[in-house]
Amino acid sequence: MENEIQLKNYQKFNSNVIKLIAIIAMTVDHVAWAIFRDFNTNPIAIIMHIIGRITCPIMCFFVAEGYHHTRNINKYTLRMFIFAFISHFPYVLASWNFVDWHSFIPFYYGSVFNQTSVMWSLAWGLVLLRIANSEKIKTWLKYILILLICAVSFPSDWSCIAALCVMFMGLNRGKFKIQMIWLVAMVAIYAIVYIFAIDLVYGFIQFGVILSVPILLLYNGQRGKNKTANKIIKWLYYIYYPLHLLIIGLLVLFL
Repeated sequence: MENEIQLKNYQKFNSNVIKLIAIIAMTVDHVAWAIFRDFNTNPIAIIMHIIGRITCPIMCFFVAEGYHHTRNINKYTLRMFIFAFISHFPYVLASWNFVDWHSFIPFYYGSVFNQTSVMWSLAWGLVLLRIANSEKIKTWLKYILILLICAVSFPSDWSCIAALCVMFMGLNRGKFKIQMIWLVAMVAIYAIVYIFAIDLVYGFIQFGVILSVPILLLYNGQRGKNKTANKIIKWLYYIYYPLHLLIIGLLVLFL
C-alpha cells in the first residue's frame, strides 16, 4: 500500500503530455530516416532511432486505453482503420522503398516487411483486444482469429508486434508491471528477428523501447483539465502521423 502511494506521487503526466512526448520522439526518428542512410554506422542516427523507439509502446498503450474509455467502440475501430488507410500513402512516400506510384501498391516492390505503416498494426491490435474480451466468441476460435490477424498485420511497420502489444496491454490494464513485461517480451522477439534475419544494429536499437517504460510509469490516468486542449491533442495525435510523413516524403522527393 505504501509503495502504491509513493508511486502516485510521481505520476504527474496526463495523457496529453505523454502523447506530445511520443510525437516528438517519432519526429526525431523519422527525420533520422530521411537524413541518414548509413544508420547502422552513424552514431547520431543510432541515437535518434533509439529515441524514436519511445513512440510505438506509447501508441500501443493509448490504443488500449482508448478501448476502455471510448463511448463507441465501433466508431473508434473505424477511425483507426481510416487513419491506417490514410497513413499508408505518406508512409510509403517517406520510406526508403519508394520508387514510383507503384510503390503504393502493397507487395509490388520490396520484401514482405514494412509494406504499410504501424497504424495498420495498431488498428488490428484494437480488433485483437475486442476479440480477446468478447464473451460471444469461443476460445478456440479466438486463437484462430489471433493467428489470422497476426498474419494480416505482419507486413506493416512494427509487424504484428504492435497489434499483440495493444492486446496484452489492454488485457492487463491496471497491472503496469505485467503490461511492461509483455511489452519487453514482444519487442525482444521483434529484435531477435531483426538481429538474425535483417540487420544486427537495427535489431539492437529496438531495445530502446525500454525508454518508454519510465514515461508510461508517470501516467496519472487522466486527460488534461482543458477540454479544448484535449480535443486538439486528440486529433493532433491522429493527424500528425500521416501529415509529418507527407512533409518528410515530399522534402526527400524534391530536395
